[in-house]
Amino acid sequence: MSTFPKSVCIYCGSRDGARPVYAAAALATGQMLAANGWRLVYGAGDVGLMGQVARAVQGAGGQTFGVIPTHLLDREAGKRDLNQFVITETMHERKKVMFMNADAVVVLPGGAGSLDEFFEALTWRQLGLHAKPIILLNIDGFWDPLSALLKHVVDQGFAGDDILSYVTTATDVTTLEAALRDALS
Repeated sequence: MSTFPKSVCIYCGSRDGARPVYAAAALATGQMLAANGWRLVYGAGDVGLMGQVARAVQGAGGQTFGVIPTHLLDREAGKRDLNQFVITETMHERKKVMFMNADAVVVLPGGAGSLDEFFEALTWRQLGLHAKPIILLNIDGFWDPLSALLKHVVDQGFAGDDILSYVTTATDVTTLEAALRDALS
């Protein structure tokens, strides 16, 4: 049995977003990860939802593993007080290190970067390169347009129905916790 805790990679915004409910969900997610003994793997920023999740994990006594490329150290205020802090040369390396050090992927509200990370994990799953769970935290329907887009891609013949089964949607942190417990047990 491994001595390392299960790790959950969180993809999320480097901004707080337009609605306070997003930051509240990030805070609750961080607290939930720590309460379950799951290590946070994330982009090592101390801004936006990224910072909210990391500070919540730390405040609850949890473990953190952050990965940031050199060009974002200032822009995303690289959070150097993590349990593990890795600096990469490129975004590609960052994504690879984050993904390889996680047992599951959770996507909170975010922008283009979060979508890029989500689609890379989904594509790798579709290609059979991994079997890690991918969960969208769909706070107040934030990811409804993305779910509709995925269904549209299937309906238009650009992917099989199986792609829809690779993504689980949780509408709140309690549902997310249950999905992670099922996936990580």
